[in-house]
Amino acid sequence: MAQPTECILLAAGEGKRMRPLTKNRPKVMIPLGNRPMLEHLILAARDAGIRRFVLVVGYGEKIVREYFGDGNRFGVVIDYVVQRKQLGTADALRSAEGLVSGNFLMMNGDMILNSAELIELCRMPAPAVAVSKAEHPENYGVVVLKENLVVDLEEKSRSPKSSMINAGAYLFSTEIFDRLRKISLSGRGEYELTDALTGYIEEGILSGLPLHSWMDVGFPWDILAAHEALFSRLETSIDGIVEEGVVLKGPVAIGEGTVVRSGCYIEGPCIIGKNCIIGPHAYIRPITTIGDSCHIGHAVEVKNSVIFSGTKIPHFNYIGDSVIGSGCNFGAGTKIANLRHDHGTISVGGKMTGRKKFGAVVGDDVLFGINCSVNTGSVIGSGCRIAPHSFVDGAYDDDTVVSR
Repeated sequence: MAQPTECILLAAGEGKRMRPLTKNRPKVMIPLGNRPMLEHLILAARDAGIRRFVLVVGYGEKIVREYFGDGNRFGVVIDYVVQRKQLGTADALRSAEGLVSGNFLMMNGDMILNSAELIELCRMPAPAVAVSKAEHPENYGVVVLKENLVVDLEEKSRSPKSSMINAGAYLFSTEIFDRLRKISLSGRGEYELTDALTGYIEEGILSGLPLHSWMDVGFPWDILAAHEALFSRLETSIDGIVEEGVVLKGPVAIGEGTVVRSGCYIEGPCIIGKNCIIGPHAYIRPITTIGDSCHIGHAVEVKNSVIFSGTKIPHFNYIGDSVIGSGCNFGAGTKIANLRHDHGTISVGGKMTGRKKFGAVVGDDVLFGINCSVNTGSVIGSGCRIAPHSFVDGAYDDDTVVSR
């Protein structure tokens, strides 16, 4: 059969593990390198030969539709279907029945992979599933391979049978929809795609393709890891104004309308968006992404962090290994710590990040007073108001007022 040219992308979920970053946007619209993670996936699939996409949307669907439109500016055709209730992966796929023909790709919208491996998946016999080796397979659905066939699937287990996990990318024929109609609600109250895959395994026809570039973006700290991978391909591009007295080292991308003022020192790889004001005398360190319309001002140091659009960090601030939402404002002297005294692994809300350096997750529209201190592993909900000289430690719900 000819190589597929259609793809169903699942983009209906909120992404609760990404809170507070998903209060005002669906998970697939979280920016990586100043582009929504879903855009990276669409471009990779396009480069693999996919020409038409069906996006299954739900939570925050308006944001997705407004950004991607009909797909014309990306050189593809995009259609939409709505999953009103989150009733599982099989239900999401079933909602797109009748919108594809022949063999087609199906992918979760919250991961990163490259076009070369998607081409390999498209060349396989359907049905096929992409798999990836994981350091902690107990956190995922585990796949057991025998040669190139999947012989077992196992849901999250403390003692997994394999280090290979389901990567959330599939090649199906339209026959999958016949199987989906026969699936019953699971004990979790969802329609599980695993039930259809189990049938394929029993028939000995489910192929497995090991991936090498796949990356899951499930938690806020995964955003930093994703940037570390994406930045390996960054090239220097200067579309803004760089004043005299600025030092640029390594690959640095500066967007149109941005002004980098005298005295700044920027170490790449680094991405700075459009219409930003940087400096004077700012120090931006590697693996940092700054969104559009941001202000990184005098005597500010930003290291290995992701700053969403419209955020102001204007004077005497330090931001290390953190993810900062859009529309925030940091009072003068406010700093985020990123390293424990014992150099131990940092946890966030009781969940281990696997990182020795991690600062904070800050939602949208958070306002800090002057001279605040934010401890490692803190989570600050969207809309929070932090009084001057406050010590911030732990997790704060959206719209919390923090006073001394």
